Amino acid sequence: MQTAPDASSPPIENRAWRLTLLMIGGLTIVRLAALFLTPLELYPDEAQYWLWSRELAFGYFSKPPMIAWLIWATTQIGDTEAWVRLSAPFLHGATALVIHRIARRLYGGWAGLAAAAIYSLMPGVVLSSGLIATDAPLLFFLSLTVWAYVSLPDASARRRYALAAGMGAALGLAFLSKYAAVYALGSVALHFAISSEARRRWSPALVGLFIVAFALVLAPNLLWNAANQFSTVKHTAANANWNAHQLFNVRELIEFVGSQFGVFGPVPFAVLIGGAIWLGVKRKLQSPDLLLLCFALPPLIVVAGEAFVSRANANWAGAAFVSGSVIVAGWLLRWNARRWLIGGLVLQAAFAAFFVACMVNPKVADAAGLSNGFKRVRGWDQTVEAVIARVREEQALRGPLSAVAMDDRFVYNAAAYYGRDYFGQPGAPPLRMWVHEAYPQNQAETETPLDADYGRRALIVSLEGGYRPEIEQDFKAVSGLQIARVRLDKTRSRRVDLFIAEGFAPLPRDPITGLPPKPKTAAR
Repeated sequence: MQTAPDASSPPIENRAWRLTLLMIGGLTIVRLAALFLTPLELYPDEAQYWLWSRELAFGYFSKPPMIAWLIWATTQIGDTEAWVRLSAPFLHGATALVIHRIARRLYGGWAGLAAAAIYSLMPGVVLSSGLIATDAPLLFFLSLTVWAYVSLPDASARRRYALAAGMGAALGLAFLSKYAAVYALGSVALHFAISSEARRRWSPALVGLFIVAFALVLAPNLLWNAANQFSTVKHTAANANWNAHQLFNVRELIEFVGSQFGVFGPVPFAVLIGGAIWLGVKRKLQSPDLLLLCFALPPLIVVAGEAFVSRANANWAGAAFVSGSVIVAGWLLRWNARRWLIGGLVLQAAFAAFFVACMVNPKVADAAGLSNGFKRVRGWDQTVEAVIARVREEQALRGPLSAVAMDDRFVYNAAAYYGRDYFGQPGAPPLRMWVHEAYPQNQAETETPLDADYGRRALIVSLEGGYRPEIEQDFKAVSGLQIARVRLDKTRSRRVDLFIAEGFAPLPRDPITGLPPKPKTAAR
C-alpha cells in the first residue's frame, strides 16, 4: 500500500492530486451554476425534506435526520430551490476527493485521478448532484469510513486509535444519512472473515473504540426511533415489500441489473462485474482488490436478491459506488486499458453535459423526447397557486374553511413549500392529510391527519381525482367540484380535483387490508 502524500511524495503523485482538485472544482462550479439557473422545481420528496428541516429532530418518519439537517443549514442563507439543494454538489465533490485518497493509497496517484473522475461522472452521481436526497451524505460518510479503514495498517499506534474512532463516527454519520450504511458493517465483517490481513489490522482496543464512537453517534436516532414506534426502521423494512406472491421475479432482477449499467456507467459496471468474476475464478485478486470487493459487491448482491424476490429501485445499491469507482480505476490502469477508461469517461461526460443542459433549459429534454423524466419537477408552483386561488374564492363567498386536505403526499409537500408564504398566515386554513388506509403511511399522515375538527368544512385537493369517491363517502356532504389542470409539457398536464366537503365522518377501514370500503356508485 502507498502512503498519503507529503513533502517527499513523488511529483507525479502530487500532479495527479492537483489535477483532481481542478477537475472536481470545475465540475462543482458547473453544477452550482446549473442549480441556480434551472427553472425546474423541487421534486415532492425534496419538498418533504425541506418541510422536515423546519423542525429539527433526530429522526423522521421515513428517513434518518441528516438530510433535514443539511437543508436547514443551507436554507439559513436563502429558501429557493437552489439553496435547498445546495449541499448535494458540495458533498459529491468532497466524496470524489476522498475517493482519490483511497485509490492513491491502494493503487497510486493516477488511479486516484481516474477513480475521482469515474465517480464524479457516474450517471447516478450526476443526477444526484442536481437534487437533494439521502445518497449524497451517505456516500460522503461512507467514503470517509473506507478511507479510515484502508489507512489503518500503515498508521502509527497513536494514529490508529484516532482512525478507529473516526471510522466509527463516520459510519455513524452514514447511518444518520441512510440506513443503507448497514452494508459497510457487513463489508468489514466479511473482510475480517476471509482475509488474514484484515484480522491483523484490528486489536481489541481498536474494535472497542470503533464500536463506542459508532454507538455514540447513532444513539440519538435509535432513541428517537424507540420513542416513535421505530417508524423509520419499519418504513425502511416495508420498502422491501417482500410478498410471497411475487417471489422469483426474474424480470425485476433483469431490470435491476440492467439499470446498474445506466446508474454506474456502462464501462465501469461491466469492468466491475467482469473483473470480479474473471479475477475471482483465476484467483488473481490482490489484497486491495479483495478489500474493495468486500465493500462493493454486498450491496449489489443483496439488492439483486431483493429484486429477485420482490422489487428494487436502481439507486438502492448506491453504497457500492465508492469502492466500485476505486477498484475499476485500479484495474483499468493495471491492465493498461486506458482506451476503455477514456472511452467510458467520455461517454459519461457526454451524459453529464446533456443533463446540465436539460436542467438549465428543460426544452432540451422535451426535444429529446425525455419530458416524462422531468414531469415531477414541473408545475408544482402553478398547482399550488390554483389551490390557493380556490381557497380565497371560497372564503370570500362562503366564509372560512377548517382545512385544506390532500389525498396525496406529493401535493401536500408541494403545497407546504410553494405555499409557504400563504399557508400558516392569519386567515389561511391549515394543511391536512386525508388518511387513505387504517394507519399512516407517511409523515404528513402521521403528524397532520384530517379529523372531525379540521373536517368541518374543508377544501379537498385530490390528485388526478384518484381517491375522490373514497373521500366523498367519508363526509356527510360534498359540493362545488372544480377541476384544475396545469400544463407540464406539450403532451402532459397535472389534474387536481378541488371540492368542498363537510362533516368528516370516516367509514371504518377494512381490518385486514386497511383500505376503505369501495364506493358503491362511483366509477374509478
